[in-house]
Amino acid sequence: MRKLRVVFLFLLVTTLSCGKGSKGGVTPDPNPVPTNTFTNPLLTSGPDPWVIKKDNFYYYTHTLGNRIAIWKTQKMSDLKNASAQTIWSAPSTGANSKDIWAPEIHFINNKWYAYYAADDGTNANHRMYVLENTSPDPLTGTWESKGKISDVTNKWAIDGTVFDYNGQLYFIWSGWEGDVDGRQDIYIAKMTDPLTIEGSRVMISTPTYDWEKIGTPDVNEGPEILKNTNGKIFLTYSASGCWNDDYALGMLTLKDGGNPLVAGDWTKTPTPVFTKNTSGSAYGPGHNSFFKSVDGTENWILYHANLSSGQGCGDTRNPRIQKFTWNADGTPNFGQPVAAGLSVTKPSGE
Repeated sequence: MRKLRVVFLFLLVTTLSCGKGSKGGVTPDPNPVPTNTFTNPLLTSGPDPWVIKKDNFYYYTHTLGNRIAIWKTQKMSDLKNASAQTIWSAPSTGANSKDIWAPEIHFINNKWYAYYAADDGTNANHRMYVLENTSPDPLTGTWESKGKISDVTNKWAIDGTVFDYNGQLYFIWSGWEGDVDGRQDIYIAKMTDPLTIEGSRVMISTPTYDWEKIGTPDVNEGPEILKNTNGKIFLTYSASGCWNDDYALGMLTLKDGGNPLVAGDWTKTPTPVFTKNTSGSAYGPGHNSFFKSVDGTENWILYHANLSSGQGCGDTRNPRIQKFTWNADGTPNFGQPVAAGLSVTKPSGE
């Protein structure tokens, strides 16, 4: 009888224990980790981030200094789990051998183009250069160097981007008016094809407000085009020196039906549209790009920022993403940088 009681108690305890879990499984975690959220930053380092979406994949890149690499992913919030593949390494010597900055990858007329800034070790010699790849996938095929891309003035240039407006290509970049590092302005010029600038450049933005002049020299750089659903054209840019915490985004608006080559057709917003969040460890936010969520229903901004004050222009700048909305007048509303480490709902469709 004693043995029977022991067996009975053992079976009873076992049955009750198994009954705690769903269908006899393990007890659910009372504090499960959400699977529909992510946190910023996406990577520990990633200055001057850029992304483009094609054929259900995002292709991401950022400044690496001596080469250009691409991360390929279907989920931007999961960028840290994507592998980087180098598509081009700088030569050991020459005009484009040093300080490889702010690459952008564009798909134009069924070919891939990578635009980047480089010099020979002397900053005054910074110019824009371009690579070309005819493969449908930028991680396959061959990237061929197509040399320098410049307007007739051949002045200092960085942060180049391409803009298609009514079927006409334009090149937009940050440059010097002369040959001395006294100020960085935003320039635009018409292109005859993805490799060639036609004619003279036109200055469409120069630092005029106090918030654009923090640090020396005065800076307008990192131009990026944004279109709303009605086709209205905006140009965001980074203002003030990246070496200070007040690096921020400004914005130009092209008037309806305007000519991008006419400076007077662009209107500058008098206040910055995206500034630091000191309580959220987002110092010097800027040098952005834009992308749509996987299902195309949401608009997102990609940008870099520092986690701490005074970290400047180095590799401590890390990439972050957040959703933005549109104001009633059709202008973008970027809000403020989301705090580092805060759980954010993933882009729709991920």
